Amino acid sequence: MTQQTHTLVTPDVDLVYDVRGPLPPAGGRALLMIGQPMTAEGFAALAAHFTDRTVVTYDPRGLGRSVRKDGRSDHTPQDQAADLHLLIEELGGPVDVFASSGGAVTALELVATHPGDVATLVAHEPPINAVLPDAEAAARARAGFHEAYQAKGFGAGMAAFVAMTSWRGEFTDAYFAQPAGDPAALGMPAGDDGTRDDPLLSRKSWAITDYRPDPAALRAASTRIVIAVGEESEGTYTARTAHGTAALLGQEATVFPSHHGGFLGGEFGYAGKPEEFAARLREVLAAQR
Repeated sequence: MTQQTHTLVTPDVDLVYDVRGPLPPAGGRALLMIGQPMTAEGFAALAAHFTDRTVVTYDPRGLGRSVRKDGRSDHTPQDQAADLHLLIEELGGPVDVFASSGGAVTALELVATHPGDVATLVAHEPPINAVLPDAEAAARARAGFHEAYQAKGFGAGMAAFVAMTSWRGEFTDAYFAQPAGDPAALGMPAGDDGTRDDPLLSRKSWAITDYRPDPAALRAASTRIVIAVGEESEGTYTARTAHGTAALLGQEATVFPSHHGGFLGGEFGYAGKPEEFAARLREVLAAQR
């Protein structure tokens, strides 16, 4: 399918987005795929399975190709939801949304503040500490990978991040007593290039995991909200936050194939099952409220 790249110019950001298919969409709504801190290219494998729909991907403010002009470096669900509202207006909305990880948090804020923008939201494993019974311990675990990053650089930070996100169950004393992960064992660089601005490992995106959903606003919205969880994720941090968010909305999480990155192709080294994932997403989008 032909892909066209556009830039939505606003006072705060030049927002770059890609459109696969016609605008306005032929015979239905566009499907918007969003992540955080992942940018548009992460959805290539999934989008390839929706050639019958217009699919839109984008780079969030300050990430990838979207150059921010607001003088800030933090990433908040509120700013990104405001950007998406303008983008959906540009697309002639409303749209259906598939949102992954931090993008799922942004999408929840979008629905809470602009419910008319989204017909159906599939929010896949939103990382929200507040919905966990061990929220304080989760914040401590997050601080742990941040401290490793600050002390030793990207490889050490990513090793600690992987340890956190692969841990199954609540963050107990056993979690905090385990030895630091080995970057080399994970294929991560052991050296330190001196940079400390990674959007995942720095504090720049803490507003994402610190987000507190507004259950009243979300329940009142006309949007059909589906909280999704990967079948291989069970017990891990983002699976637990998915179940906690679903419970907050009075529902159960909907199970999808694979893991947190279940829609990814093999080009990212964390391959999921994009074909099976796409089939499940199509099924969920087609279901009625």
